[in-house]
Amino acid sequence: MELSSFDFLKQQDLPAGALYMVATPIGNMGDITLRALHVLNSVDGIACEDTRHSAPLLQHFGIHKKCVALHEHNEIAGAQNIIQHLSQNERWAYISDAGTPGVSDPGARLVNAVQKAGFRIIPIPGASAVSSAVSASGSVMLPSEGRFQFLGFWPNKVKERSTLIQDIRSNSKASIFFESPHQIRETLMMMNKELEPDRQVLVGRELTKKFEQLVTLTAADIPVWLEQAESLKGEFIVLVAGRQANADEAPERSALLLWANALSPYLGSKEIAAVLAQTLGLSKKEAYQVALDAKGQDDGQ
Repeated sequence: MELSSFDFLKQQDLPAGALYMVATPIGNMGDITLRALHVLNSVDGIACEDTRHSAPLLQHFGIHKKCVALHEHNEIAGAQNIIQHLSQNERWAYISDAGTPGVSDPGARLVNAVQKAGFRIIPIPGASAVSSAVSASGSVMLPSEGRFQFLGFWPNKVKERSTLIQDIRSNSKASIFFESPHQIRETLMMMNKELEPDRQVLVGRELTKKFEQLVTLTAADIPVWLEQAESLKGEFIVLVAGRQANADEAPERSALLLWANALSPYLGSKEIAAVLAQTLGLSKKEAYQVALDAKGQDDGQ
């Protein structure tokens, strides 16, 4: 394909005095987007989580720009440096080591400081381990109908792990988190111990890379899989299916309030309670309380 085929990139508005948050590949160099390359070639400078890590990527695509290091240890001071450049009507980009800045990577404090200083933030989307894993998760995401919570990196502290596993066990949304190769065995065995035996778990390893692996298991299958696994090296992402409600289990309160709020403009509290009790099997007392809560929310708006 001739370069002229990409002339549409030149029509992209690239405001000056703006910070471009640019997603980079999470493993496969081919996942860089055309828009990311265009932006990185157009900015006045690039802030990198690690300039040494980003250098091969930039060199591979022939991008030669001023680069400065901006990581979790100097993010606040580094942000002031970027703001100085933006105040001179320059365009700057920020890239983390892999994936989208600010998603379990530095970037949030930088964005906050730049926004407070009155400058524009422009996201340039790209590869993401989270969306990649979700797109290939199949049955793991079905119980939650596509809804999920992203938990970042699995914590090291026992108390935090205990709190999270309780949330995962009871949550109707799927849960997604990153884990290191050093902890993956222990973490998966915790899933085996704490979750129902038939709870579905997707384990992704080295996504987009040469030794990529995606496997769907039940919590009960985990020990056998760990015993037979060829390798536990690399970067891991884990998806845990949401809890499925039993047929005789009452809907969650948040769902009940959604029903009540939808009926609130048309019916009074007693009528709403009657509908909830009849259609969802609630007691009259519980249904009436939900109806009152919904009306209270309406009055407070």
